[in-house]
Amino acid sequence: MSDPEQEVTAPGRPCPHCGETMVHRHCEYVCPQHGVVFDCADTFY
Repeated sequence: MSDPEQEVTAPGRPCPHCGETMVHRHCEYVCPQHGVVFDCADTFY
C-alpha cells in the first residue's frame, strides 16, 4: 500500500554514456557505472 504523504523525488540527469541516472553530489554529477561525469568546471550541461 502506498503512503500518500510519502515524498516523491524525480530521477536525476541521465548519464550521456549509458543512460543510468546520475547522482548530484556537491559540485559533481556521478554515474554509478562511470564515476564522475560532470563537475563545476563543465559549463555546457
